Amino acid sequence: MTAFTDGLMTDRSVFVAGGTSGINLGIAKRFAQLGAKVAVAGRNPEKAKAAAEAIGEGALGLSTDVRDYDATRAAMEQAADAFGPLDVVVSGAAGNFLAPALGMSANAFKTVVDIDLIGTFNVFRGCYDLLRRPGASLIAITAGQAVNATPMQAHACAAKAGINQLIRVLAMEWGPDVRVNGISPGPISGTEGMARLAPDDSTREAHYARIPLKRWGEIAEVAEAAVFLSSDSAAYISGTILDVDGGSQLGDATRNSPAKGLA
Repeated sequence: MTAFTDGLMTDRSVFVAGGTSGINLGIAKRFAQLGAKVAVAGRNPEKAKAAAEAIGEGALGLSTDVRDYDATRAAMEQAADAFGPLDVVVSGAAGNFLAPALGMSANAFKTVVDIDLIGTFNVFRGCYDLLRRPGASLIAITAGQAVNATPMQAHACAAKAGINQLIRVLAMEWGPDVRVNGISPGPISGTEGMARLAPDDSTREAHYARIPLKRWGEIAEVAEAAVFLSSDSAAYISGTILDVDGGSQLGDATRNSPAKGLA
């Protein structure tokens, strides 16, 4: 992806919670490519170290569990001590699995809410006085389940809906010094989310049929969206959820478009 020029993020410091794999690691790598100083955090110390090495020289790999406010705050303090005030903070740690409500324990439901929603609050609340203000950009990774009720996803729907509202409230409370936005990825190839939520051919075909653009998304495309929301080009955007989903949240794309008969 070459939508943005090298050096765009020079002298900016970036912290990515959940940044040791998948979409979040892709975001971290893209910021580093554009010149940013990047720290990634995850629960597994070895994975955090490996992610930092994959990002490149100077990147920090930090171990923390976003469900633990004090530990998360300490990790962000390490990043701020190393890089200076944080310009961009991405909250992307998440948990998910397919299960009907009656087949899910209360603890399983709570775990996803704790990682996704409570974790996002912990990251954003914990970083506030470490941010470069004015001008900081906060981004939460949410999902289409926030607005589309989805069977087998009661836990994720509840958690992501909470994240969307948290984004809006923080944008209201923290403007004009801080901008707060969200990215809602659709079906993105090569991710753990796709592996878990579309584990077989029939499920994948059902997902694919709902995508008007008729292709899977790429991690790099989500990363470009994160860079845009943190760039000067998005200086007047706050409280927004940016769908990066090929239009898959629009509804049933399996029907033939009338426009096809006009070609």
